[in-house]
Amino acid sequence: MFREIRRNKQKLSTEATVDILINGRFGVLGVSGDDGYPYTVPVSYLYENGKIFFHSAREGHKLDGIKQNEKVSFCVVDREQVVPEKFANLYRSAIIFGKAKIVADDATRQHALELFVRKYSPGYETEGAAEIAREWNKVCVVEIAIEHMAGKQAKGLV
Repeated sequence: MFREIRRNKQKLSTEATVDILINGRFGVLGVSGDDGYPYTVPVSYLYENGKIFFHSAREGHKLDGIKQNEKVSFCVVDREQVVPEKFANLYRSAIIFGKAKIVADDATRQHALELFVRKYSPGYETEGAAEIAREWNKVCVVEIAIEHMAGKQAKGLV
């Protein structure tokens, strides 16, 4: 159902791909957009137990896309270095395909938001808890259940 990486020598192991997802700072979410156009948007995210989580306002283009079609893609670039003299770009990346849903369970929402504080604002857990409480009714958490993932790196990094 999902395509395999064409250049097998550049394919990363599942472990290396998960490492990219765990350690990445942002990714690009792709959803079905308006009038059949794809819509992509960078988001802060976290990876836990085969799932990607991100947060957003309770309404907007990405949520409209997810409500229209739960199937999404998500890409994280781990490294990127242009090598002008070799006409090359050295990179490592991961792409996932999965089904997104708005998290309705308060315990899961709370857990995900606490993980965001730990990942993006370590040392500010107390302030983060206050921010979560203050923004609770304004924030939406989305979970992507990963159905397929692939990691790839440029030949120069192999």
